[in-house]
Amino acid sequence: MVIIVDDLTFCFLFSRRYGQYTMNQETTRVTERPPFDRSSSQDSLDELSMEDYWIELENIKKSSENRQDQEVVVVKEPDEGELEEEWLKEAGLSNLFGEAAGDPQESMVFLSTLTRTQAAAVQKRVETVSQTLRKKNKQYQVPDVRDIFAQQRESKEKEAPDGTESQSVRTDENKYPGKDENNSNLIIDSRENLSVDQEESISSSMDILIEVSLAAQEIAKKTKNKTKTNKQKNCSSPLPSFRLPKDKTGTTRIGDLAPQDMKKVCHLALIELTALYDVLGVELKQQKAVKIKTKDSGLFCVPLTVLLEQDQKKVPGTRIPLIFQKLISRIEEGGLETEGLLRIPGAAMRIKNLCQELEAKFYEGTFNWESVKQHDAASLLKLFIRELPQPLLSVEYLKAFQAVQNLPTKKQQLQALNLLVILLPDANRDTLKALLEFLQRVVDNREKNKMTIMNVAMVMAPNLFMSHTLGLKSSEQREFAMAAGIANIMHLLIRYQKLLWTIPKFIVNQVRKQNTENHRKDKKAMKKLLKKMAYDREKYEKPDKSVNDADVPQGVIRVQAPHLSKVSMAIQLTEELKASDVLARFLSQESSGVAQTLKNGEVSLYEIGGNIGERCLDDDTYMKDLYQLNPNAEWVIKSKPS
Repeated sequence: MVIIVDDLTFCFLFSRRYGQYTMNQETTRVTERPPFDRSSSQDSLDELSMEDYWIELENIKKSSENRQDQEVVVVKEPDEGELEEEWLKEAGLSNLFGEAAGDPQESMVFLSTLTRTQAAAVQKRVETVSQTLRKKNKQYQVPDVRDIFAQQRESKEKEAPDGTESQSVRTDENKYPGKDENNSNLIIDSRENLSVDQEESISSSMDILIEVSLAAQEIAKKTKNKTKTNKQKNCSSPLPSFRLPKDKTGTTRIGDLAPQDMKKVCHLALIELTALYDVLGVELKQQKAVKIKTKDSGLFCVPLTVLLEQDQKKVPGTRIPLIFQKLISRIEEGGLETEGLLRIPGAAMRIKNLCQELEAKFYEGTFNWESVKQHDAASLLKLFIRELPQPLLSVEYLKAFQAVQNLPTKKQQLQALNLLVILLPDANRDTLKALLEFLQRVVDNREKNKMTIMNVAMVMAPNLFMSHTLGLKSSEQREFAMAAGIANIMHLLIRYQKLLWTIPKFIVNQVRKQNTENHRKDKKAMKKLLKKMAYDREKYEKPDKSVNDADVPQGVIRVQAPHLSKVSMAIQLTEELKASDVLARFLSQESSGVAQTLKNGEVSLYEIGGNIGERCLDDDTYMKDLYQLNPNAEWVIKSKPS
């Protein structure tokens, strides 16, 4: 179990047991280094000094002595079953229990797309809630997830396959061995029964396998390890160069999907993360902060959502707090080559005065940024992060982020971080992304500023993970184990940030399956209604075709750009045609104004409808492969959201 540590207690314990701090101008040095045990979460740390980490904690302690006005977030201890009940709500399954329990058929479509490991995670929590409600003498009926799946299987056995759309989502299933013909799951589950040898033949060990459930991969590995000795890698080996395998249907990034599909992605990400932790035997407990009174204006100690509300009045559409952007800009104006950037603190009293002045003058536009030294700006940036009323990694998932260090391998840790990033609130995720991109730019100048990625990780980890607004105590042993662990997590966040902001293909495919099943049920209900109205049934069973589709021959797509051109373009599909090629053809034929817009990268090709709500395509998407996956989609060129 990972416990959040109070920063001040941490620093006092360390200084008392492991030596005294000596001051050297504005920086602190540690005379003795704390010992820490080697563990799987501490790869790459054994040969590195933790000195920067302890120095940063001491600097945090010194700066907090002058700021006693911060509220403490109280974390409520959940009652029996409350945690599982909240989890089901977050997973979009609240209609399975409680006073508002509805027809379980409403959840059948969603549940039918889950893998076996995901279904097991749901069932475990439903049973806990059911038992709790019975103990409380509640009369609510909580259906057994197994019954729901049984009903779903029966309905599938009675019905014939649903034509093109349903088949298209399963396009890749038969490419892999071990597929059960009666399996109702998507490609996301098609390799759940594969041996590890078969998986390795499909993708290299450096790839992050995103086409199959992460928890399912671990089940396959555990099965193999029962009969075959597992080959252990050297714990001190450097981090591998993980990469996403090339996907012809295109990589889906966070922000590429329509809100209704992104909501489904978040539900599935929570279930998948929980299933992964269950399979690996790691405890995953969400926390819930009790509502407290927070500032409704200002810059520091203000919730991100409140900051963005007031910022959007000045800069409509902004997604990152203006003060956060300005602090980063000020640091970069001083040059990222400055030695000790982020590590060397500003003077505590000067930082306090700058905070007060910023609060009074920032929004008036009268603050003199020329008076802010570079190291002061860096200290203000870290202070802003620490003093958010709720952690940047969120109260709900901070412990889950910390628990990543308990996962056995770096690949598992990276996959869990990917799911956690997806689960963050939009404001937190966007701000975290801006921070990580800035930290990477600092690391890119490491030859001159002497700040390697691990140096930056050690300095920033206490600011993100050791939130002093969550004042809980822990044993010394856990504190030191946590120090190395969260430094490693920070390292992963910085190094693999581009990978972390993608949505796994198997989750996108689950969303496609949900949309297909919902469309099929809606279509079936419509047919019954039309039959009752005595309409010609055959007339309405034909697939809907737009005016543009009616004259499009097989193997040709019609691309529209309603905001750029009044004329649509018919494009012949070939094996090598990419989304970038489609944009280029518009660029070659349209007016200079449109061409300039396209050159600036302000527009993208979108896949709209069919088995997806809306999806922005990356340039390397192969159009023929995507068309086979979603033949009923429309193809539209339009501006990217701000």
